[in-house]
Order: sequence, then structure tokens, then C-alpha cells
Amino acid sequence: PFMFSKQDEEREKKWKEYLSIFKRYVDFYHDELLKNESLSHARDYLKNRSLGKEEVKKFKIGFIEKNPNFYEILKEEFSEQALMETGLFYLDDKKKTYVERFRGRLIFPINNISGQPIALGGRIIDNSDYLAKYINSPETNFFKKGSNLYNLDLARKLSNKLDHIYLVEGYMDVVGLSKNGIENAVANLGTSLTDKQILTLNQFFDDIIICFDGDESGYKAALRAAENSIKELKPEKQISFLFLPDKEDPDSFVNKNGKNYFIDFTKQSKISIHQFIFSHYKKQTNNDPSSMAILEKNLRNIANTIKDDFIKKYVLEYFLEKISELTPHSNQGRRNFYVKKTKSLASTKKHYNDSHSVSAVELKEYSLIYLMINNLDLLQENIHLLENIKLFTKINIQIFDLMLVKMKSGEKIVIEDLNIDSQLIDRINKFAPIKYILKNKPNNDHQVIELLEDIARDLNNYDLEFRIEELESKFSKDLSETTFNELKELKKKQNIN
Repeated sequence: PFMFSKQDEEREKKWKEYLSIFKRYVDFYHDELLKNESLSHARDYLKNRSLGKEEVKKFKIGFIEKNPNFYEILKEEFSEQALMETGLFYLDDKKKTYVERFRGRLIFPINNISGQPIALGGRIIDNSDYLAKYINSPETNFFKKGSNLYNLDLARKLSNKLDHIYLVEGYMDVVGLSKNGIENAVANLGTSLTDKQILTLNQFFDDIIICFDGDESGYKAALRAAENSIKELKPEKQISFLFLPDKEDPDSFVNKNGKNYFIDFTKQSKISIHQFIFSHYKKQTNNDPSSMAILEKNLRNIANTIKDDFIKKYVLEYFLEKISELTPHSNQGRRNFYVKKTKSLASTKKHYNDSHSVSAVELKEYSLIYLMINNLDLLQENIHLLENIKLFTKINIQIFDLMLVKMKSGEKIVIEDLNIDSQLIDRINKFAPIKYILKNKPNNDHQVIELLEDIARDLNNYDLEFRIEELESKFSKDLSETTFNELKELKKKQNIN
């Protein structure tokens, strides 16, 4: 059996003592807030913030008077060293007395994932020019700010119902959201967002929605969070940002507008981490070469911090494609990586029906139909070569499908009986490139079959490129493993072809 060392036993003893002190401390000041008649001003403050007894009990909120003496009670049970190691007290060198760090403040217990208090956050309830509005426990042997999140112990229980979590700046934001029915929220602890916090949240939720205050400091905090956390992006996991109107925080915004509006606002307004980063750096850029070079360098550096190689690849491609949109002429070559010889395949599928230009895809379709019209008997005997060909243009699809049905029926096909628009026949005769190939080479059955196979391969490759482009666009937004695997399979097929 595994044997604990004396050091292990000593640490375990200290840990239990640490938890005992915090439990006593939190319980005592929670009861004080609920029951002590002299603390009505603290209860009034909470009432003015639209928080009642239900929220106070749920989050075990407490209040510490300006001149408390709970230290004297605790020292009867615990050693001076144990009390000092909690960070709840510090020594006033002048008075040679121990002072409670959170005196004169509301206290918000910061629990570990099991729901045990291991630290505190504190907030003053009156205006003060010399006191910080918020303070947190100092780091101790058992509490590290970068490894913990306020309310994670409660929020994680919702992960079987919800796939997303709000990350906000303050305890009051978490409590205010919860009071309005949005319980999937946590707060970081006055520090920049850390890798450990992101990894912890990703254990429970697929989408982390970072929602900081709608002011300049909130924006700067969001940018720091984005640059720190993008390196932890993984397939199937997302990090999004939600920016509130100016001078609003999550607490004030949800209290004014309610739960449903807040949820709708999230759906309509949240943006992905890579969209936010690109948007930020784009604002600092004009279109001169030097500025564009700096933009690309900054974005490449950020993308290269991403630990997952697959995510790194697609985030970098997203950044480069967005840069190419800013410089359409000088970046035509890069754009062609996506669009090859034709227009964007996405627009091909959508707009060819009413387009008057002849695209590369349309020319291939015309060649296919030209080949079919002029080799009906041969292709009727080799109909299996036609069955899996993908077309894009509506009118060409209709003609192709009609001819295919007739061929499968085994009937003798007469072109005049197909009622194909004579103008379209003229257009096919005019533009189908294959007729020039057939003119210049001896026309035999073997060659016709070879040409058909070439056209089929090209059209199916266009379809593959279109689907890849669609998935790349989708993947840049949701980064899901399903989309990634589908994209990987399509690219494998593309390489084979």
C-alpha cells in the first residue's frame, strides 16, 4: 500500500485546519449579515442592488464590521500561525495587533470545486477615496488566484444542461446574473485570465463567453484575455466575447433588461476570439504596405502561440484571408488559393442561375452537355459514368437530369423531344470548349469516354472545393471536431484527386 510521508501528513493536517478556519469565518459573518440588527446598512446596500436574502444565502455572502474581534475568538481554537496562513489577518506593526483584512466589507466566499471556502473576495459598500473597491485574499499554500474561479463549484453542475459559461469580472456580476436566472457564470479573481482557468472551464463547457464591462478598461481586459487564452483553443471548444453597451456591466445590464433579453443579446452579439482579435488589430491599420505588414506579423505571432496544430492552421488561414479582403488587388494570388480558376464557389452555387457571364464551372457543364447531345448512343451504353457527376447551374442541372432519366429508361432519345430552349442550345454550341478539342483530334469512342471522365473529375473537384470552402468558413466560426474531421476527409479526397 502507498505510504504517506510525514510531510504529506503534515500538509493534510494543515489543509484540514485551513478549511476549518475558513468555514468558521464564513459561517460567522454570514450569520452576522442575516441577523445582526446593527448591519441594516449592509442589507440596505444589497437591497438597493436588487439582491435579497435568497442570493445572500445561496452565495453565503457575509459582512464584517469595521472593528471586528473574531480573531480573538478563533485564537482560542487555532494557532497564530494557522490563522495567519489563511490570509484572513495581517499584523499591524504600529499597534502590534492582528487586523482582519476584510473589515468594513461585504465578503464573497471563493470556494474550491467541492464547494469548500478557501479564499474571500471583499467589496466596500460606501464611497471611499483611500480604499480599493474590491480586494481578494492573498495567495496562500492552498489558494492560487490563477487556478480558481468564483462560483465554479455551483456553475459546473449546469454543464449537463448548458454547453456555455459566462466569464465576468466581478462577484456582483455573477450574483446579479444568477438572481435573474442566468446561473452559468463565473468570475476570475482580479488577475488576467490564465491557461489553467481556461483548461478548467473546458472540462465542463464547450463555449466560454467572456463578458467584461462595457468601458475602456473592460475592453482592455478582454483583449488581454483574448491574447492569453487563444493559445488554449481546441477542436470542439470555443472562446467567445460579448461586449456590452458603454458604461454597462453584466449586473446592471441584466437587471435593466432581464434574462431573455440578455440571452438574445448574447446570441446576436457574441463574436469568436479570432474575430475579436482580427477586429482589434484591423482598427489600428490603414492600407499602406508598412501598416499591412505589421498587421500580418502581429496576427501570425498570435496564431503561432496556439498549441493545437490543427487549430493554429485554420486560425492563421482565417487571419490571412481577412487580410486579403483588405487588399484585394495585391492579394489576388492568395485569394486564388481558395477560389482556384473560377469565382468563389459559394457564389457559383448561389448566383449562377441568373448570371450572364460564363464561368469555368459553366464551361465544364456546357462541355458535358455538348458531349452527351452528340454521343447519345455511346453514353447510354456507359451511363454509369454519368450517375455521380455534380453540376451547379440550375438550368444545366435540369437538362442533365432530364437526359439522364431518358437514358436510364432505355428509350431512343431524340434531342428535339427534350424541349431544350433553343437559345441554350446555341449558347452551349457557342461556348463549350470541348467542341474545339473534338475538331482537332480524331473522334472515337475511346476518346469521348476519356474526355467525359476528365470533365466528371473536374466538376467533382469543383464540388469538393466548394464543400471545403463552406467547411473552412464554418470551422473559422465554431472550431468543432466534427467539422474539422469532415474537412480533413475532404482535403484528403482533394489530394487524391
